[in-house]
Amino acid sequence: MSSRFVVRPRKGWQLQELKELWSYRELFWVLAARDFKVRYKQTVLGAAWAVAQPLLTMAIFTVIARVGSLPTDGVPPPIFYYCGMLPWFLFANAVTAASNSLLGSQHLISKVYFPRLIVPVASATTTLVDFAVSFVVLVAMMLWYHVTPGPQIVLLPLVVALAFFAALAFGFWFSALNVQFRDVRHLMPFLVQFWFFCTPVLYPSSVVRAPWKRALLGVNPMSGVVDAFRWCTLGRPAPGPMLGVSAATIVAVLLTALLYFRRVERTLVDRL
Repeated sequence: MSSRFVVRPRKGWQLQELKELWSYRELFWVLAARDFKVRYKQTVLGAAWAVAQPLLTMAIFTVIARVGSLPTDGVPPPIFYYCGMLPWFLFANAVTAASNSLLGSQHLISKVYFPRLIVPVASATTTLVDFAVSFVVLVAMMLWYHVTPGPQIVLLPLVVALAFFAALAFGFWFSALNVQFRDVRHLMPFLVQFWFFCTPVLYPSSVVRAPWKRALLGVNPMSGVVDAFRWCTLGRPAPGPMLGVSAATIVAVLLTALLYFRRVERTLVDRL
């Protein structure tokens, strides 16, 4: 006797079931491997682009810092800027990849059923490989400049996880919105660029003196993440309450993004 499995959309605002996601873990790895191979297919440098991007940006910022006498909290400008670029590029690349992931997989989505949340998560996960490659260069720079991290270095994986979940939170929102409004993919480059200048990468957050203003700066989730990343690796300065505000913002955005994504998922095939 043959059995039949009927898939029906759920009503209301609901979160994705973790058990269902886990059952499709093999598909997740297949999609992640596909996205990584496509990113560097037919390129001369390949994965070396993961290092070239922050290095070139670091060189430009170092020149700007010396010409404009920008403060770097007593840290050599090259390592200060490169250290700030790593979590930012992880976030920016993951958000961009996740926001375009559903449109890029529309042929697969329209043919077979699987939890659609896997698609943006797989696309964002591939950026962790780029981050790992770039981090090796940061270790070499720390040895060159004789920068020794303090005991807070053990918290670095948590900071990286915070940056990744921030990317997932906004990636879920933008990927779902991109299905409904195709203008999102044209807006993303401008939004990411504007977001970058609102994040203390080119300048240290210490230029904001008032404690309440520093806490307000944490509403931008990447402000606390970048500061915490520099604190873990370079040892100064501590992010303080700004990190708590950023973490709370990430949690709030992630929960609302999961709810909205689940709601859009019901009509996803029709919209694609």
